[in-house]
Amino acid sequence: MIATVVHLALIITLLSLVSQLQADRIPVSDVKQILATWGTRGVRGRPTSVQAKRSGDFDSTGIKPIQCHSHNDYERKVPLYDALNIGCISVEADIWLQNGELLIGHEKGSTDPARTLKSLYLDPLVSILSDRNPNLDLNDGTDHSGSLKGVFSADDSVSLVLLIDIKTESGDTLPVLMDQLSPLADQRLLTHFDGSQIIQGPLTIVGTGNTNFDTIYNEKDRNILFDAPLDNDWSEDSPASKAYNKDNSYYASVSFDKSIGKPSFSEDLSDEQIGKVRNQIQGAHNRGLKVRYYDTPNGFGEESTQERLWQEGVDVLNSDDLEAAKEFLEKQGERS
Repeated sequence: MIATVVHLALIITLLSLVSQLQADRIPVSDVKQILATWGTRGVRGRPTSVQAKRSGDFDSTGIKPIQCHSHNDYERKVPLYDALNIGCISVEADIWLQNGELLIGHEKGSTDPARTLKSLYLDPLVSILSDRNPNLDLNDGTDHSGSLKGVFSADDSVSLVLLIDIKTESGDTLPVLMDQLSPLADQRLLTHFDGSQIIQGPLTIVGTGNTNFDTIYNEKDRNILFDAPLDNDWSEDSPASKAYNKDNSYYASVSFDKSIGKPSFSEDLSDEQIGKVRNQIQGAHNRGLKVRYYDTPNGFGEESTQERLWQEGVDVLNSDDLEAAKEFLEKQGERS
């Protein structure tokens, strides 16, 4: 009887060890495995890390990049990776400077010391891009910008946009953000202005919210681009046209609700609303900027506001429902 009990205990122990070894082999950089195994949670019940060893190659096989912006990305079950799994080329993170650290959250009260810009975004992105470029010495002092692969294997040329919404005072927050970005800048992972032109890297950082434009503009080595206000007079000699261009800004954004107004019950836009959208998009495009509307109706059906914005030439669709955005964009096909 005793021998039988010991034998069963030994079998259970061995099965437990085998299970643990299999879990340890899960590659953290495989996006689908990450989504499947994410489970460690912080003090507020939100995920902070992956239950897996950091090994293996990042694998985005089968993921096609789409013109989707993951609004408030940090509120998703798996920040960053949920959006990458869909193929979103743009993600959004709100940051608060607290005790010298950049914490993530929509409101100050929702922040958690375990959820930082570095832990949820910068460190994973460095890991991903290092895996995607295994044969390059990113620390040899050479500018590899033109030869670095982006996060999506289906299109190496796509630069992932990390839109950082500064919630605290810019004068205190921007220096900390720049300091945290400096290792990525030193490795030329970031899109940057070299004094004469924009050099695209696999990761593009865009500052919005309380980000101070003058601070960005006056940087000699510009590694952060600005989110210009879209609701401007974009005529040739206007202040906006003189201030914002592709050398200092990336997006031109505005609240659709505040700037254009709510659509009718049937989601039809009036001629006046369509005219304003066209003027804004054309004005921003003339300055080399990409257009993004937020506070947009979430529907992606036929004759929806999102469909009209896409037809008018908006560059990324702001969305909370990433699956719906993906389904819609896949139906649209390649833009001519």
